[in-house]
Amino acid sequence: MSEVQIGIIGFGTVGAGTYEVLKNNADLIRARVGARVVVKRIADLDLHSDRGVTIDRDILTTEAIEVIEDPEIQIVVELVGGLTHAKEYILKAMERGKHVVTANKALLAEYGDELYKKAQECGVGLAFEASVGGGIPIIGAMKGGLSANRFQNIMGILNGTSNYILTKMSRDYLPYDQVVKEAVRLGYAEDPPTLDVDGTDAAHKLAILVSLAYGSAVSFKDIYREGITSLTPDDIRFAQEFGYCVKLLALARDRGEMVEARVHPVMIPKDHILANVNWAYNAIYLEGDFVGANLYYGLGAGRRPTGSAVASDIIDLSRRLVLGDKGPLPPLAHFDKGHRKVVVQPIEQLTTAYYFRFSAVDQPGVLSKISGVLGEHQISIASVIQKGREVNGPVPVVMLTHEAREENVQKAISLINDMDIVTDKTVLIRVEKKIADE
Repeated sequence: MSEVQIGIIGFGTVGAGTYEVLKNNADLIRARVGARVVVKRIADLDLHSDRGVTIDRDILTTEAIEVIEDPEIQIVVELVGGLTHAKEYILKAMERGKHVVTANKALLAEYGDELYKKAQECGVGLAFEASVGGGIPIIGAMKGGLSANRFQNIMGILNGTSNYILTKMSRDYLPYDQVVKEAVRLGYAEDPPTLDVDGTDAAHKLAILVSLAYGSAVSFKDIYREGITSLTPDDIRFAQEFGYCVKLLALARDRGEMVEARVHPVMIPKDHILANVNWAYNAIYLEGDFVGANLYYGLGAGRRPTGSAVASDIIDLSRRLVLGDKGPLPPLAHFDKGHRKVVVQPIEQLTTAYYFRFSAVDQPGVLSKISGVLGEHQISIASVIQKGREVNGPVPVVMLTHEAREENVQKAISLINDMDIVTDKTVLIRVEKKIADE
């Protein structure tokens, strides 16, 4: 085979980045594949905007079906995003015996089970390195280099926008709204950045990682998610006084019959391995039962890093085609159909430490009343900070707890919020232990 022909559906930021790396590094890719990788057709509704790359306009079309139906195209690259049309294109391509590459994390998180099964039924490859972590090769690592391991622990900073916002808040103690406006102005955030800051984007990515780790599709709807919009500079300062920083983390742990999977703000010790992952960078920490700890770090988004990841899938599938491989790797890299079904542990069963910030009236006995409710729910206090007084105004009462059960915490906080000594809703942040303590 002298060449592998591919078609790209969607020529936005990632599509242009993919085309750019395939063109600029064509000789290198040919040497690594053993054949030329040729972009035969590109479909997009907008054929006129400047993508920053020189392209033969004869290969452009507004009709995605022209890419899918072309008998010479062996790999279809779906980069339109969204759920409806993207799913339709992928399914049609598979039915026509074409391998598929996608960067569509939302689609895999929502419909992964259907798509993974369809790929195996059609005997085609479905590759999605770019769906998690941009240019970070985490999917390939889990499918390949780490595949002999049981994954015991996954911790990730999976959204660069939220990480940028939290880094800026931590450095300058600016309010959330002000930092978001600046992030939008500088191009680090969409306007508004809803899916980034409410935990949805990170939950999409965590669903994919958990599915890979345990060989069974997990819906992101089963993953507890909570965003960063309610965090304040005061919470950042208090966390630092306790020796912590605040990150939006995606966490998954093997709990035997269930898997813990959640996305929310977390206080982590300042010497934690993820504490110095700042600005728009992503990082994924993995623990395998034999390999131990691994850390993957890099840019989690952007035209060139994500285009590089898409191209890596194209290269892998092209190699298989050149070698005449008739049995592509299953999408989740598990051949055994009898593998365990993943059940996500309800958040109410979580056991961890907590940070609380109460807005309390300035009068005697307040601390004892709050502590009493916590004690009745088996929540033990580890540390307390009570800051300056305001005349006839609330004062912050800040606590760190020992490990407690989420169900008990939520019941206690609900009761405390209804007490007349509390003037505002209690802020709760979960606290992560040092990795060495795991």
